[in-house]
Amino acid sequence: MFKKIILVFFIGFLAWAYQSVRPPPPKICGSEGGPPITAPRIKLRDGRYLAYKEHGVPKEMAKYKIIFVHGFGCSRHDLATVPSVMTDELGVYFVSFDRPGYGESDPDPKRTLKSIALDIEELADQLKLGSKFYVIGFSMGGLQVWGCLKYIPHRLAGATLIAPVTNYWWPGFPANFYGEVYYEQFPQDQWALRVAHYAPWLTYWWNTQKWFPASSVIGQRPKLSRQDLQIISNLRGEQSDKAYVTQQGEFESLHRDLMVGFGRWEFDPMDLKNPFTDGEEGSVHLWQGDEDGLVSVPLQRYIAAKLPWIHYHELPGAGHLFVLAEGMSDAILKALLLGGKSPIEETTG
Repeated sequence: MFKKIILVFFIGFLAWAYQSVRPPPPKICGSEGGPPITAPRIKLRDGRYLAYKEHGVPKEMAKYKIIFVHGFGCSRHDLATVPSVMTDELGVYFVSFDRPGYGESDPDPKRTLKSIALDIEELADQLKLGSKFYVIGFSMGGLQVWGCLKYIPHRLAGATLIAPVTNYWWPGFPANFYGEVYYEQFPQDQWALRVAHYAPWLTYWWNTQKWFPASSVIGQRPKLSRQDLQIISNLRGEQSDKAYVTQQGEFESLHRDLMVGFGRWEFDPMDLKNPFTDGEEGSVHLWQGDEDGLVSVPLQRYIAAKLPWIHYHELPGAGHLFVLAEGMSDAILKALLLGGKSPIEETTG
């Protein structure tokens, strides 16, 4: 009898454990019980839909066409490089899109850096942006720009990475860097990233269980600089609709972001070659604040040293959200499109 009780208890525990680590199915937009479809969307090669939003001057009148890739916990509505008077003067057209699983874009259970680069290429083709276009990625969106530089460099007129997230397990980083910079994070983030890297199948459970603190970013308690706090204070009432961002479920948006971003990559960005050689016009820029509490500054400096063809811009006193500070959007666009250097920036590395 006792053995039967133990067996029943063990089976019950396994069933509970299985349900705990297994994420719920996503609520697909337009499906029964799912969120409504309100955005223009394109149908991709595998049948998925990608929602997008157009900004700036009309596409037919644009001199420059830019695809913007949003960051972690954001959407197509969050265009970090805010259109301004200079946007109209230069003739800049932007298109932003909900990354897979975010907002109104269908989830992609097979999401990789390559698949997102191909999504971006297909978005450009279906919107008829021409043979070449620019890409700008902010924070986690910067990872997708690395993917574009790897998989579709021939389609790029230029690229900008704004405070791009770095994967601590890229092979190109020296071993001693791991202990030097990894432990500068909050302990809870150290563990969240370890889980995403070494046991991705536990990512959903780790970030939803109540025994240990989950990712500080998912918990909306990240390490912010003084500048970040001031910017957030100034943006009260203008922040993105978090319910919209994760309306199809947190697993296929936030959690899969961690799994893809901090998992085992199929390439090392530090092995990339300059896509603009032999006199071809175009440039790649990496912008970083030196008081960023979410992205490691030493790692960005190391990347810039390994890839000298990248124009590295490090801003003193700037945090993770510096792109939203007054004048920064124009400075970033000017450097990418015109090749100029604004007095607002300091360049190091």
